[in-house]
Amino acid sequence: MHSLKRTILVTGASSGIGKAITEKILHLGHQVIGISRTPDQLVRNCEGFSAFTMDFSKLDVLPAQLKVLKKRFPNIDTIIFSAGIGLFGNLEEFSHHQIQSSLAVNFTGQVFLTKEFLPALKKKTIADLIYIGSEAALKGARKGSIYCASKFAVRGFTQALREECAKNSVRVSLINPGMVKTEFFQSLSFEPGEEPNQHLLAEDIANAVVYILNARSGIVIDEINLNPANKVVRHKKTN
Repeated sequence: MHSLKRTILVTGASSGIGKAITEKILHLGHQVIGISRTPDQLVRNCEGFSAFTMDFSKLDVLPAQLKVLKKRFPNIDTIIFSAGIGLFGNLEEFSHHQIQSSLAVNFTGQVFLTKEFLPALKKKTIADLIYIGSEAALKGARKGSIYCASKFAVRGFTQALREECAKNSVRVSLINPGMVKTEFFQSLSFEPGEEPNQHLLAEDIANAVVYILNARSGIVIDEINLNPANKVVRHKKTN
């Protein structure tokens, strides 16, 4: 188990799973840089925490922003990719902009971030890349064509990247949660069940992240799939 204090970059740090991960690893004494496109919601006045504003849907400016981020925080040795957006419905209902933005936030932006930091991470004694995927990466579902595609892409990317990094210090892990009771579902027409065994909590995913970070050097946790014991999908009433 590692007692090493890390410098950890967390995307999507202002809400939901990303916020829970941020709070958990800060409590454990790690240094955290939180990325969000809504910086007003980030942790404030917390020792060991730094904020950085970034919108992964804006791919045209992302490379330049990532260079600034890397220069400002050269000690980063771990990245947790928890930024993401949901897009559910029949394919023909989506605009081209919605499709492009969803794929950018859920996949392409994460690839850009990985590419920028990977050379430096390969020189670290130990480094972790932890991607928050989804059960949608395991099986396609009706009205989930774009969301599932983005999560399938992340899963394939991590599998290939893990092989690429097998001979250096970078460990690549993927966590695939089922339905997590967070703000993610506020704008959607469905949500997980209310009973404790019908949904995951953001803290459950944060605990899985800590498990990966604490794994001894020399092993990698390929994938973790988490689900509530009794999966229930509640469809919201519409007026």
